[in-house]
Amino acid sequence: MSNQQNQIKIKKILRVSFLLLLILSSCSRDENQIENAIIIDASQKTPLTPLQINAKIDESLNTKGKFNWSEASSHLLWSAVVNGNNIVTIGFGNSKTNFERAKTANNAKIQNNLLAIIMKYEGTTLDEILITADTDLNLMDVIIEKQETIIALRKSKYIRYLEPADYSYLNVRNAESRSGSSLNSTNSSSSSGCGYESQTLAAADFTTTTPNAKVPWNFTQHNIPNAWSISTGRGITIGIIDTGVSPNQSLLGTNFNNGLSTGRTIQKNGVYINSIWPWSTTTDGVNDLCGHGTSMASVAASPRNDRGLPVGVAYNSNLVTYRAAENVVIDGFQEQEAVKKAFTALGNNDKVKIISMSMGHIFSVGKIEDAIKFAYGKGKLIFCAAGTSTSFTTFVGVIFPAWMPETVAVTGVKEGTTLHACSDCHTGSKVEFTVAMQRTASGNTVPISSYYENQTDYVGGSSVATATTAGIAALVWAKNPTWTRDQVLTKMRQSANLFPNRSSEYGFGNVNAYLALQ
Repeated sequence: MSNQQNQIKIKKILRVSFLLLLILSSCSRDENQIENAIIIDASQKTPLTPLQINAKIDESLNTKGKFNWSEASSHLLWSAVVNGNNIVTIGFGNSKTNFERAKTANNAKIQNNLLAIIMKYEGTTLDEILITADTDLNLMDVIIEKQETIIALRKSKYIRYLEPADYSYLNVRNAESRSGSSLNSTNSSSSSGCGYESQTLAAADFTTTTPNAKVPWNFTQHNIPNAWSISTGRGITIGIIDTGVSPNQSLLGTNFNNGLSTGRTIQKNGVYINSIWPWSTTTDGVNDLCGHGTSMASVAASPRNDRGLPVGVAYNSNLVTYRAAENVVIDGFQEQEAVKKAFTALGNNDKVKIISMSMGHIFSVGKIEDAIKFAYGKGKLIFCAAGTSTSFTTFVGVIFPAWMPETVAVTGVKEGTTLHACSDCHTGSKVEFTVAMQRTASGNTVPISSYYENQTDYVGGSSVATATTAGIAALVWAKNPTWTRDQVLTKMRQSANLFPNRSSEYGFGNVNAYLALQ
């Protein structure tokens, strides 16, 4: 065979091979298109209404005792996104436990990969979808409109969770209540935990100690006055995440060092943005516009004053407060984002040993979970309220985030040696400690310094129980400054009235502050 014939034969072979490659390449593209094609049934193309979404959530809460968006169908998830201004929080990572950016070498690559998926299915640009990417945590907030995008993202091995970031479950319930729904709910004002009231204290509800401070009746129940002979919380910093602190109460401001409280600091921060727009960046300041945060700060660390006002548990501890919400229910994008920021900031604050938060939600929020785990990883001892409510949420038991293993759940009980939950206080197996919050005879709760100067008030529920317990922890840690979080917690457990037993509703029971210092 001549060279010319060989060349012709080779060219034919190459031509056939090239055609085969084209066919195979075409098939491969077709297969990828088929694989990437997302077909949505006609019945799933219309989003559920808020009432229908809440019904699905309620069904899970009633049958399982919990609800998590990770277990929801893509249609339910997308429906909540549509009804929540199309804002989505994406938690990502190499595994379900990989939440911290500093421990994820490829976090930027993963984030860009997920953003590329969103841009592809949404058919838009990065500036149209990305709201913010957290600097400490593997999460970002984005805008998503299409159900196909959610389905595509949920297929990625890098997705830890995908949640509607601005769907307000409780606002829907409140709207139902106002419209005459048969559902047992409350309006937002009655369930917010807010109030500026002042009340004169009954003489039976306090004793007086030097230099002229009132000691709340329940402090004696927990042996706190005797504990002060050993520790006053000096050198320990408590972080409080709540609604801020009143500008009208100088004992939590310019007179934080008053009477026998000396040489300590109070630092006030504001991370809550009171806006419906997720792109807004201006906070509404550090001041309490609700009243709840002021009460928590007062109980934990109000000075042992000479003004005739109630003293706090750890009256020589430092305070770092965060205004992170409008009220006690962390429902909606801006409040949940602010709580996340507060926990990560306190986690990064080396001076803070203890974090107390008396706010919550009835089901989990991924970004707050991440932030709590972040703070926990920094060695913080975190106390959260088990829940106090007068509405349908009482059946939930311990609320989020108090049921997380990284937090210590606290609830309130009535005065007496036998534990009985205070009015509307949540109980359950996640509860670790209890605090006496309500008098048996009068029903009166705990005396505190009011929102206003030189005035007093009563507060109760699991909220105040939580702040009280945080104060006791500060007393223990101040006496043992080299201890770890776990050592402090163990000592508190050993001092409680039910230890070594644990109740399925009340945990280890009432902490004895004096015994915890022995």
